Amino acid sequence: MGGDTTEYTVQKLAELAGISTRTLRYYDEFGILKPARINSSGYRIYGRAEVDLLQQILFYRELGLSLERIKAIMTEPSFDGAKALREHHDKLLEKRQQLDQLIANVEQTLAHQEGRITMSDADKFEGFKQKLVDDNEKKYGQEIREKYGDSTVDQSNKKLKGMTEEQYAAIQQLEEEMFETLVQAMEHGDPASILAQKSADLHRQWLSFYWNSYSKEAHAALAQMYVDDERFTKYYDKHRPGLAAFLRDAVHVYTGTK
Repeated sequence: MGGDTTEYTVQKLAELAGISTRTLRYYDEFGILKPARINSSGYRIYGRAEVDLLQQILFYRELGLSLERIKAIMTEPSFDGAKALREHHDKLLEKRQQLDQLIANVEQTLAHQEGRITMSDADKFEGFKQKLVDDNEKKYGQEIREKYGDSTVDQSNKKLKGMTEEQYAAIQQLEEEMFETLVQAMEHGDPASILAQKSADLHRQWLSFYWNSYSKEAHAALAQMYVDDERFTKYYDKHRPGLAAFLRDAVHVYTGTK
C-alpha cells in the first residue's frame, strides 16, 4: 500500500467506483473531494488518498448522510479514517440485522399463509417495530443518548418493541390527532390557547407510550430540541412552517417552564 502510485482520471475513477463523472466533478466543486493534481493537459488526476476518501464518502452516502454533513465530519481536524471505517462496519452490521429480521418476518408470513406454521398477529409486526427502533437510532440515537442516557433510551426501545398491534395503532392515531390539533391552534397564534394546550397534552400522551416515566422538565427539554435540531424541526415543520417552534412554546406553557 505504501508504495502504490496508481493514478486515475475522472473517467477511470468513476468507472472504478460505479458513479458518474458528473458526480466526481460535483464533489470537486463542492469541496469534498479534490483531485491530487491537475496534469499538463488539464485533466483531474486522483491518487490513493483520493480513492480512500471517495470510499468513505460513498459509505456515508449509503448510510443516508447529506453531503453537507459528510463534509463537516471529514473536514474535522480530529477525523480518523480507521475509526470511521469501524463505525461504517458497525452501521452496516446493524442494517444487515434489520434486513435479516424483515426477511425472516416475510418468510414466516409465507409459511403461515401456506399452512406450515401458525403466526400470531404480534409476530406479523415484529420486523416493522424493530425497523422503527433502528431508524430512530440511526437518525437521533447519538443526540438522545447523550441527552437522556443509554438506560433511558434502551428502556424506551424495549417498550416500543413490546407493544401490541393495538397500542402501535393507537400511537399513530394519537400522533395524527396531535398534528391536526396543533395546526389548528397555530392558526390562532397563541401557544397558551385552549387548543394549543390540548396539543401539548396530546404530545404528552404520545410521549408516554415511549417513556417509562414522565417529567415536565424532560418534556420541555425535548420540545426545545425540536427547535434546536434541524432534523426534528423539519419533521414537524413539514406539516406547517414554524410548527416545531409553536409546539415548543405550547409545551413550555403546559409545563410551566416559560
